[in-house]
Amino acid sequence: MTKQHPIIVIGAGPVGLATAAHLSEREQHFLVLEAGAQAGASMDEWAHIKLFSPWKYNVDAVARRLLETPSGAYAADWAMPRETSLPTGGELVEGYLKPLAAHPGLAPSIRFQHRVLAVSRVTDEGTGLDKTRTGGRDQALFLVRAQTPDGIQDFTARAVIDASGTWNTSNPVGRAGLEAPGEEEARTQGKITSPLPDPLGADREKLTGKTILVLGAGHSAANTLISLGRLKQENEDTQILWGLRGAANPIKLYGGGAADQLPARGQLGTSLRRLVENEHITLLENTSITRLTSDNQLHVQLADDREMTVDFIVPATGFRPDLGMLSELRLELDPAVEAPRQLGPLIDPEFHSCGTVSAHGEKVLAHPESNFYIVGMKSYGRAPTFLMATGYEQIRSIAAHLAGDAHAAAMVELDLPETGVCSTDLGGSCDSPVEESDGCRTVDTEPAGCCGEPQPITLGIPTGTQHGFTETQPAK
Repeated sequence: MTKQHPIIVIGAGPVGLATAAHLSEREQHFLVLEAGAQAGASMDEWAHIKLFSPWKYNVDAVARRLLETPSGAYAADWAMPRETSLPTGGELVEGYLKPLAAHPGLAPSIRFQHRVLAVSRVTDEGTGLDKTRTGGRDQALFLVRAQTPDGIQDFTARAVIDASGTWNTSNPVGRAGLEAPGEEEARTQGKITSPLPDPLGADREKLTGKTILVLGAGHSAANTLISLGRLKQENEDTQILWGLRGAANPIKLYGGGAADQLPARGQLGTSLRRLVENEHITLLENTSITRLTSDNQLHVQLADDREMTVDFIVPATGFRPDLGMLSELRLELDPAVEAPRQLGPLIDPEFHSCGTVSAHGEKVLAHPESNFYIVGMKSYGRAPTFLMATGYEQIRSIAAHLAGDAHAAAMVELDLPETGVCSTDLGGSCDSPVEESDGCRTVDTEPAGCCGEPQPITLGIPTGTQHGFTETQPAK
């Protein structure tokens, strides 16, 4: 396989563009295919949401070096925002991703409005190799098919790094991981909103005075519920229902309050509890949806034969990876969370706890399909605990491996605040959105306001199946 063929990166979000920066620094030929019309297109859809993690952990080191270094006629006028302030999604896009995508070292190799449809293998002679073909597979090129403004185009690559994320594949609102009958129609009609609507901004008029059912118990649900609570203060006709798929467990719902190691997380739970206790939010247990029927409103049927009528459902139900476009590749995935097999046990939300997600790189993320990797949020499959800084370490290792630097690829390490990689009582991670004024100290604050006092720790690859090792080790 010759190096005249590029390494194709799928996605121009934070991890995809950081991948491009690392490949550029290592003088590797690459091509970024982005489905949206701009860098960070998915993040721009929740531009109003503030993150828990400060700028320090959201800017890749190599990308920062690229932005701060003049290149030819390019004058480096980019300045790193204050490291301890907390960006919104929109600020991250405008202040980091767009300048990075426009840098002359990356811009010529980025193609917007190129949505990848499928990835497979092909020989130098053009003969296709579907998943069943083994002979010569490891030496074959990748065939990447994309929908472009000029129609469907095929690209060949010597390696593929999938950093496409999970934003566009949210979990269904129906029970058992399946769409409820009528769910697709309701979504088409706009009665099922974005997972992160903006009740106090762009969606204010649409949601004011309406009955809204919020499904989910994670940070996304909490933020939406608190924003809707404020909307109800302005218009008492706004009715807020909070649907849980199981029974309500106060510790899991509201966290530890003032005793929580993450003050912002604790304050989210405290604010949410107050809204429920004051009856601004109606808590509904065992909300297992079996059918949706749409007319002027949305009629919801539940498994226990209850029925309700709402105007909108907010699906704060989490996300899952789009594996359909990878169906002709030989992947090795954890059967539960759909992450790379070795990574799965470290991030399974049923078992994951503080400090157990070790830094990991090329070895852990490799598949039987040589030179193919899933990185970033998509590498976590259905697990909700991804941190951007973790993704940056993933791609640093992979870029080193593809450039032939085996030593750098093997030595994975990561400095994070001690609580930055926790799965939480409310779900999510330090990169989860933070409710802006109900507790967390926001702009120009120390990281302790959201992610705990920064205690640099170096996380390495565990040597066995037990989690929680903290010493640095080369990946095996």
